[in-house]
Amino acid sequence: MPEVKRIPVEKIYNLMMEVFTELGVPKDDAKICTDVLIESDLSGIESHGAGRLKMYYDRIKAGIQFTNTKIDVIKDFSAIAVWDGNHGMGQVISKRAMQSAIDKAKEFGIGCVTVRNSTHYGICGYYAKMACKQNMVGISMTNARPSIAPLFGVSPMLGTNPICFGAPSDKEYDFIYDAATSISQRGKVELYNRAEKTTPEGWAIDSKGKSYTDTKQLLVDLIEGNASMIGLGGTEEETGGHKGYGLAVMVEILSAALQAGSFMDQLHGWEDGKRVPYKLGHIFIAMDIEKFTDISDFKRITGEIMTQLQNSKKRLYKERIWVAGEKEYFKEMEIKKIGIPINKSLQKNLITMINELNLEDYYNLF
Repeated sequence: MPEVKRIPVEKIYNLMMEVFTELGVPKDDAKICTDVLIESDLSGIESHGAGRLKMYYDRIKAGIQFTNTKIDVIKDFSAIAVWDGNHGMGQVISKRAMQSAIDKAKEFGIGCVTVRNSTHYGICGYYAKMACKQNMVGISMTNARPSIAPLFGVSPMLGTNPICFGAPSDKEYDFIYDAATSISQRGKVELYNRAEKTTPEGWAIDSKGKSYTDTKQLLVDLIEGNASMIGLGGTEEETGGHKGYGLAVMVEILSAALQAGSFMDQLHGWEDGKRVPYKLGHIFIAMDIEKFTDISDFKRITGEIMTQLQNSKKRLYKERIWVAGEKEYFKEMEIKKIGIPINKSLQKNLITMINELNLEDYYNLF
């Protein structure tokens, strides 16, 4: 088995579709799930693409994530709505929620939909891009199972709680800021584990506050509460640790309190020694730019802000200055040409699913 094999995008896409549908996800919903995952791979975010498929597979098999997505509308009033996802497919719940926010923004200028009892929804950027394609500003946030320690703490209390902000521009790519509120997201640690690499210094700490670099054991100790990820800014106020900590709490509040959902310790996925749904919460916001200003002016100014940053004086030995969304744009063009990189560990995971589901068309994929 090769260390890394490049597989054409279409083949990975079709494989993921097959896995979801074989598990019982309705075809239209399976397409949404696959679209979100492939968007991650195309952007070069390997932690949330095909590499996540086995996680959904295992959770569906364990009965803690449901293939048929039933959404209850708890409240719907003018520009806002509150939904309950009933532990269905997170991507399906989230795409529909963002579309609802977009529809509300078309009418009211701004739309906001909050969700409770959802599941892992993939990359935030997918949902912000939905708004950008409609000439809107898009914002998406979600809480997650506990992994970040509060500033000066050593217990995993908050999720990596990502924030995404998307704004359309007059460039070939939009401004898409999509990042965890920790120094690195949990998914990257999982990616390092598949690649059998050591976790970089400064990403995580043990129960005594010392740096933790043993990747395989880190994933175990995060679950057991004996290790934590570090918030943006690090472990001290002098380096801005209070900023990442505060942002993580902000996302937790917006992903739980507005929809009377679950939070922090309630998101472990375990109750009384048994696996249970993760009960995640999300928030989606869309802002119709035309209700504020002329869309061409907005795109021009956004593009100029990006250009001036890119053209500003560079630090010594640095080739260029990037803006959010730029690297992903170029990575997508590259991936479409040379295929998605699948390392040895991920190949084994995909082969396991192929064999267990008897997907004969994919027996020789690797």
